[in-house]
Amino acid sequence: MAVTTTLTWNEERSFQKLLGNVSLRLLYKSSVHGRSTVEMQNRCRCQGPIVTVIYHSNSIFGVFTLGHSSDMSESFIEPNASFFFSLQKNETMEMKTVVLNSTVTFYHNNLTFYFSSYYNQKLSLNFEESRIYIPRIFEEELIVKSHAKSTFLECEVFRVEGIKDEAGYINRITRATQHRNSLLADVRAYSPYADLVSEIRILLLGPVGSGKSSFFNSVKSIFQGHLTRQAIVGSDVTSITEQYRIYSIKDGKNGQSLPFMLCDSMGLDEKEGVGLCVDDIPHILKGCVPDRYEFSPQKPITPKHPTFITSPSLKDRIHCVAYVFDINSMDNLSSKMVAKLKQIQKEVINCGVAQVALLTKVKNCNEVLQDNFLKMNKAMISQSQIQNVNKILGIPLSRILVVDNYASEREMDPVKDILILSALKQMFRATDDFLEDLPLE
Repeated sequence: MAVTTTLTWNEERSFQKLLGNVSLRLLYKSSVHGRSTVEMQNRCRCQGPIVTVIYHSNSIFGVFTLGHSSDMSESFIEPNASFFFSLQKNETMEMKTVVLNSTVTFYHNNLTFYFSSYYNQKLSLNFEESRIYIPRIFEEELIVKSHAKSTFLECEVFRVEGIKDEAGYINRITRATQHRNSLLADVRAYSPYADLVSEIRILLLGPVGSGKSSFFNSVKSIFQGHLTRQAIVGSDVTSITEQYRIYSIKDGKNGQSLPFMLCDSMGLDEKEGVGLCVDDIPHILKGCVPDRYEFSPQKPITPKHPTFITSPSLKDRIHCVAYVFDINSMDNLSSKMVAKLKQIQKEVINCGVAQVALLTKVKNCNEVLQDNFLKMNKAMISQSQIQNVNKILGIPLSRILVVDNYASEREMDPVKDILILSALKQMFRATDDFLEDLPLE
């Protein structure tokens, strides 16, 4: 009888995607093959990259390591970069990850991971008693709770199949996670230029279906640590968004509001009387339009509207405009849409507001950035879609940003997060230029 994993289909799929769309083949299951490190080693020896999955009360966590499992008489003496992860078994299926240098030992039916960067911290499994010792770093980074007499319910080991570049794989996934965390810290630490405002406002403008609302959802998901769908999204030919929304973003780590807001607008349409009315845009830019204002494509807001903000302050204004485009439709923009975009841009320039372009729905995130994740690949920069944005709107290449929003995914992706967080950083820089250039009062 075939041995099957305890993972659900969704859980297994989450791990596969986390590790780069690989396949998992079950090698060892403690409840079937025996709670023995000897049996584990016999079944996992010389199998190449493996992932060890541990089931513990309300969470599942594990470790991915490259290289072949050693003999029982051996240990991994040299610390290896290992990819640890946890999956919370709740409604959100929240995934947490951390990269740690670890040394693996097998001794007296104990499997132990020692962490070289953390004194006296280790992850240890005692197979005879089903005991598990969870280090403090796991409680902090992976949100895995434990107590003195913690036990594990099951332990499984899988062979990881389908890694194309084994030599560089762990380095890339390690660098991606570390760079993602660095960007996250940078965004959290951002403070608008000269503290002129406490929160900057970034307006998302673009054709229907370009991914404006999805970008907000994606940003919020990163800071919440799990996927969210606050803004309604869809694929209708007319705009799903009918209200003007000013979204604040709260940091899931401490619940505090972050120093930026994303302002979501109705989608643009090439036809007159459909989609966002161009005459609404100057009022939005100047901060005269309130949150939850109901757009009317044929009737722009006026100062006589009961909710019109007559004397907006600097904090109410838009500080940066992000033109959002579906990268796959960029080469097919109609002449009418281009004319409307240029008309809108004149209003933006008249208000002196910073501008960036955001290209969404890129097909392969891994091909956008160079291996160090710091610069865009030259092949990506030369693509016609990016060149067209530069040609139509005159936006510098450094401020044409490429992302892939979260859509149907069930788990977070560090490379996708890097693109989104990098885009935010560029928006912050553009905004600071705008704030610095304001005339002295």
